[in-house]
Amino acid sequence: MYSKILNERNPLRLFEHSIHGGLGPGNIGVVVARHGIGKTAFLVGIALDDAMRGRKVLHVSLDKTVDHVREFYDEIFMDLAHSAGLEDLATARLEMERHRMIHTYVGGTFTTDKLRHSMQFLKDVAHFEPACLILEGFAFEHATLADVEALRQLAVEFNVELWMSALTHRGVAADDHGIPAPLTKLGAAIAVIVQMVDDDGTVKLSLLKDHDNPNVAALALALDPSTMLLVKK
Repeated sequence: MYSKILNERNPLRLFEHSIHGGLGPGNIGVVVARHGIGKTAFLVGIALDDAMRGRKVLHVSLDKTVDHVREFYDEIFMDLAHSAGLEDLATARLEMERHRMIHTYVGGTFTTDKLRHSMQFLKDVAHFEPACLILEGFAFEHATLADVEALRQLAVEFNVELWMSALTHRGVAADDHGIPAPLTKLGAAIAVIVQMVDDDGTVKLSLLKDHDNPNVAALALALDPSTMLLVKK
């Protein structure tokens, strides 16, 4: 049960066109922003977009409880439903929840091998094979290229699109493509990088890396900070 309005106002549709079909299975996409801009909301928006179109999603948080993550989903789902004028909320919500699972690894307990084991268990026992994996709270500032490459290999192994978030800070250095720390030394393992910045009451979303394409589309989108949908013109 997916609204035409949601589809048309979802920024992912424009990004999919700009990055030649989207992120793609086996690839990592990262949204980078300063604290409080809406990285979690954006990732939840990606997950809801998939789940409401019948694609399975696994959301993994390293710094929030399951209840906290679920509250994000409930809040953003209701904002989306109100914006799109969805009529049968109960059915739409049940369908979304049926296609979404939430796992957490709080207190520094996360490893890529633990995630691999959990995903294999979901596949073998629960017959739950996600098309999209959301991983939030990963400490990019302490990560090596080998750490991120291991996650990319996991994405390849399970044939998922892996979306992550990275925290950056005001005034940090950026490379020639505008990619800020802490991602500047990790780009070889990341296919797509998008940046979020506050822009006078809206959230501006821009594309910094598009796979190996040297000519990244100059795409800057204005999003509603509550729904992460394109602002109505």
